[in-house]
Amino acid sequence: MDNMSPTVSDEVIAVKNVYKSFGDNHILRGINLTLHKGENLGIVGKSGIGKSVLTKCIVRLIEPDAGEIIVLGTDVLECDNSQLNELRKKVGYLFQGGALYDSMSVRENLFFPVRRTRFTDKKHDTEELIEQSLRSVGLLDAIDKMPSELSGGMKKRIALARTLILKPEIILYDEPTTGLDAVTSGEISELILKIREEYDTAAIIITHDMKCAKIATDSIQVMQEGVFTVTGTYDELSRHEDESIRDYFI
Repeated sequence: MDNMSPTVSDEVIAVKNVYKSFGDNHILRGINLTLHKGENLGIVGKSGIGKSVLTKCIVRLIEPDAGEIIVLGTDVLECDNSQLNELRKKVGYLFQGGALYDSMSVRENLFFPVRRTRFTDKKHDTEELIEQSLRSVGLLDAIDKMPSELSGGMKKRIALARTLILKPEIILYDEPTTGLDAVTSGEISELILKIREEYDTAAIIITHDMKCAKIATDSIQVMQEGVFTVTGTYDELSRHEDESIRDYFI
């Protein structure tokens, strides 16, 4: 990213004072977050603290209790179902486990979101879109394989290809390197950067993998007790004066 200060017009996501509880369990306690065009923003924090809940609130897979969420200039919480479905076409969500359909081939997995959303691209037919997405993740030769034939890293790549086929402006990555060995984790982290360059995306990256955070993010927010307590680059936070912050980056 360049050194120019971001402006409001560069905002692609603005989360303001968002709260979410499940019964007596108060998860989000007034969360604020801004994502700018072209930015890869990392979110770190302890397991179960609400990181995934936040991203699901952003696309209204979970309904927040209070607050405001603006995505690509649209007030998410004011959308009807039709408007929300249109907005979701522009926001890719990479689930933690990849969420491939085991009974479908790679080709069929990638075709599914095109069919479901009636996505159209006048420049390409569906087969070209599928092949283009697979080339972007380096797995065109896996087009007719079944998920059971894929390694963990390949499944992550195919899940990302399925996200890319709708050409999203924003991608929400939920633990993109979980369960992968160090080498494959590094490859996926580098792929996240490649995808930003090729597709001009902005991204939120939830991760416990500090190698991924170091490679793939421009800045990182640390979530503690339902709010973000500190923001900085990987290098800045790894030298933070607060030991509880530094501990995440060991």
